[in-house]
Amino acid sequence: MAADGSAIPAGARGYEGFAGQIGDTFAQSTPSWPAPPAAPDGAPNVIVMVIDDMGWSDLGPFGSEIPTPTIDSLAARGVVATNYHSAPVCSPARAALLTGINPHRAGYATVAGADPGFPGYTLQLPEDVHTMPEILQANGYATFAVGKWHLASEHTLHEGGTKQSWPVQRGFDHYYGCLEGYTTFFAPNALTRDNSTVEVDRYPDDYYLTNDLTDQAISMIRDLRASDERKPFFLYFAHNAMHGPLGARRSDIEKHRGKYADGWDAVRRARFERQRASGVIAADTEMVDRNVEPGFDVQPWAELSDEQRGLAQRHMEVYAAMVDNIDQNLARLLDAVDDYGQLDNTIVMVVSDNGGTSEGGADGTRSYFSQFINGLPLPDDWDRDRPLDPELIGGPQAMIHYPRGWAQASNTPFRLYKMTPYEGGIRVPCIISWPAGLPRQAADDGIRGQYLYATDVLPTLLAAIGVEAPTTRNGLPTRDIDGVSALEVLRSRDAAPVRAQQYTEFSGNRAYSDGRFKIVSLHPRGAAALDDGSFRLFDMRADPAEVHDLAAQQPEVVARLAAEWRDAAWHNTVFPIALTPGDVFAPRRPGTERLQQAVTIFPGTPTLERFRSLELIALRDVDIDLDVDYAPGDEGVLVAHGDQGGGYVAYVEDGNLVLEYNEYGIMHRMATPVPCPGRRTTRISAHCRPGYRWEWSIIADLDAATKPVVMEQVMIMAGMAPFTGIDVGIDRRGPVSWSMHERHGSFRYTGRLRSVRYLPGARGDFDPSELRGAERAAARVFD
Repeated sequence: MAADGSAIPAGARGYEGFAGQIGDTFAQSTPSWPAPPAAPDGAPNVIVMVIDDMGWSDLGPFGSEIPTPTIDSLAARGVVATNYHSAPVCSPARAALLTGINPHRAGYATVAGADPGFPGYTLQLPEDVHTMPEILQANGYATFAVGKWHLASEHTLHEGGTKQSWPVQRGFDHYYGCLEGYTTFFAPNALTRDNSTVEVDRYPDDYYLTNDLTDQAISMIRDLRASDERKPFFLYFAHNAMHGPLGARRSDIEKHRGKYADGWDAVRRARFERQRASGVIAADTEMVDRNVEPGFDVQPWAELSDEQRGLAQRHMEVYAAMVDNIDQNLARLLDAVDDYGQLDNTIVMVVSDNGGTSEGGADGTRSYFSQFINGLPLPDDWDRDRPLDPELIGGPQAMIHYPRGWAQASNTPFRLYKMTPYEGGIRVPCIISWPAGLPRQAADDGIRGQYLYATDVLPTLLAAIGVEAPTTRNGLPTRDIDGVSALEVLRSRDAAPVRAQQYTEFSGNRAYSDGRFKIVSLHPRGAAALDDGSFRLFDMRADPAEVHDLAAQQPEVVARLAAEWRDAAWHNTVFPIALTPGDVFAPRRPGTERLQQAVTIFPGTPTLERFRSLELIALRDVDIDLDVDYAPGDEGVLVAHGDQGGGYVAYVEDGNLVLEYNEYGIMHRMATPVPCPGRRTTRISAHCRPGYRWEWSIIADLDAATKPVVMEQVMIMAGMAPFTGIDVGIDRRGPVSWSMHERHGSFRYTGRLRSVRYLPGARGDFDPSELRGAERAAARVFD
């Protein structure tokens, strides 16, 4: 039938006849596409917000003086879980939360860094384990993640590495954030969007990571709602805050100036009194006067010098500003959800992954990357703090962390810190709001004191939504979930506890709880075996802050719980245990050695990934050959590696070839005249010297054998430094030299730079890697 209603002559059917034939064909066939998954009717949106390294008392509902009005409002209409526990460090905590499986069974005995080959240390999400976004995606949810991931081994984060444990491969439709364990807040070393690195030459002067992550999360929601107004979403918002190096916007810092002049002892006592008054802890709770264990001890505030108190205040002002900023950004996020009238039917969960950290040391540090080094026998003259104008503390030129006295206050009223199985390391704030599904009754104060663990998050959310976890994944039977639903606990303060037993282990530090009693032990560094005689015993119902050790009075309880810990440890693949934090990072999967081989990098190459870059120079000699066509007037960066936390940059300026070395915040400079015009090979070298030192030199024209210019010996880059990877022909992201950055920005080279070749040399005598062969041989016993 033609458009005017007349018949179409035979043989002249044209497009309309063709369309009719196609329609007839489809009508006779059975569609083969499966129907898209549909979420249950009325399914809520879900926002799970994980804050990094934040103590139990750092939010308003848990006694903090830091203003958190948005989080306070969630608590006022929701549930405050006062007995929620997590793992002592971040990767295990996040794996437990996202899979519902105990950390070691999920492959995360420690933070994602290496892969020594043991089941508890795969540090990659297993193929037979479902993640929360995978389950929800299969049930009709849009799934988004922003922020810190830290669930993929660092040697897989380069472009040639496997992405099997990256966010998009594990159930997220979209991801934006930092795949590594931490980054700086003003110039992140690497941001990833979905599966690709976000290319940045220079961040805006007002850039701040927490704001950026929030902008991205809001954009994801708005993009979804513009296309589909009803499809529920799951947003996993994993803050990089409060992980070091700490940094905050100046306007936020100024709001907290002078508020911490009374010191950490006074802040801790004030928080404790507010906690008892509000009911988040019992009124008769006791707490220890201060942490006194060696390496964890805190000096009384009154005994500090004026200089120490002044610096400590500055550190805490930055920390408070960061918490404040998280709350401000949460308000923006929830306002965006409320724009669509969906806030009441959105589950919002706010937790921390572990307790406040003591990694800033007794005095705090203005040089985070020289402070935060584990597993190396550093010399006595190694400087873990560098002089810095106090006005710069908290800004883009500083890499700071607060003293552990403030971490003690963060974890009020509990003992010790992150990395330990004392309550200060594993008991963290937890707030859940869902007005449509968990309405607060007038007589309910919202406080829930039942024991909960990170593995309970997944089954609780699935129960709230009304979906079940699948029993297979990619044809493999899935591992049993360890968590249990706490939905009834959230609904009623009188509900029975859903769990009792839970083990903890990290670097030989152990704990085990049976619902009333808890044993806990810190493993002495260097000890060759676990010592069940070192367990302390606490009655957690009567003594939640672990003040009174009952081990001597009740040895039979200690023996029973120690045996139960071992049974749980064998079931959860805890053994073998890395008894010091550095042990697990020495053995690596075969093949990673190729990341240490010589490489040529051409201009235009994106920033080389941090770990790959570090492998070229770590604790060794290195020659860096620059193939340059020098011409008068050409200027700019030839090669840069690092940022304000430490690194080196070579550039041409005013007729000089300059090398600046950022020694964890202290700048060293040497220069030599640019060689004669023409194609030249310039060699920059670093040679290991005793005491973890480097000696740098420049040969301006290698073929002409010009005399090298030599820099004084400097502290070697170690641990995670340099943190930003290698750039050729430009200094992207965080600058190595702030003065050069102020003069020229990223300072792209104007001439012809052909290539830069890295030639890794001999390892320093101090490099412990020579022990790795023996360690691998010993490890084969367990194969």
